[in-house]
Amino acid sequence: MKTFSTIKALREALSTVRNAGNTIGFVPTMGALHEGHLDLMRRALKENDCLVVSIFVNPIQFNNKEDLEKYPRVLEADSKMLESIGCQYLFAPDANEIYPEPDKSEYDFGLLSEVMEAAFRPGHFNGVAIVVRKLFEIVEPETAYFGEKDFQQLAVIKQLVKMLEMPVKIIPCSIVRETDGLAMSSRNVRLTSHERQLAPNIYMTLQKAIKLRNVLSPEELRRWTREQLEAIPEFNIDYVEIAEDQQLQPFQHWNDASGAILFVALFLGKVRLIDNVRIF
Repeated sequence: MKTFSTIKALREALSTVRNAGNTIGFVPTMGALHEGHLDLMRRALKENDCLVVSIFVNPIQFNNKEDLEKYPRVLEADSKMLESIGCQYLFAPDANEIYPEPDKSEYDFGLLSEVMEAAFRPGHFNGVAIVVRKLFEIVEPETAYFGEKDFQQLAVIKQLVKMLEMPVKIIPCSIVRETDGLAMSSRNVRLTSHERQLAPNIYMTLQKAIKLRNVLSPEELRRWTREQLEAIPEFNIDYVEIAEDQQLQPFQHWNDASGAILFVALFLGKVRLIDNVRIF
């Protein structure tokens, strides 16, 4: 595996890859890699000739300074994991390389900018959009892979690519879970042992909720799910929402949507966890 910290060096290497007629699959990450990331990468390797992974903790998508400071940075361990699965290229720049000057770009994602993560983390998706745009321009991949745990982020990135007419295909990948159901996340390592024991209740509750679709309306099911989670005192809930799967807007009746997702975001101690399940 070759590791690059500068845009110029990476572009030179990838131009050779392209000139040889090889396809490039890309997985952008913020590091602290886990099996969920590796699942994306294995798929990218299977579907492309070459895999590029970026590790960059993007400062402009954090609206909580403490969260940025505490985000795990373990480049050496990450590099070993990447080598173990056969990654060919790692791009690990610093902030000055990506942002030699402040990027003041602003994007309007319409209805996606008004709900859930966008409402609770102002400016977050604009920061995501800026860095993803930059990384796509640097790597120029044919395909890029994103996990459905960050379902709203995935929807935003799809819209960004469409808005800017970027020649990259976005590949959604299913959530990867621990054996007890907890969605894999780099933040999970910050949970105390007690919190880690409680965390699987999120997915357990979502699974129970799916079975109540034929009994409860969307709003009744949303309230039921929130009440179940609120029964655990350690859970401090940001939101529980049921939304259609395109613009992620709430709806009144099950037949109002062609697809529906149940979303949750909560704090467990100082760690913010998100999860979702498809209802249909």
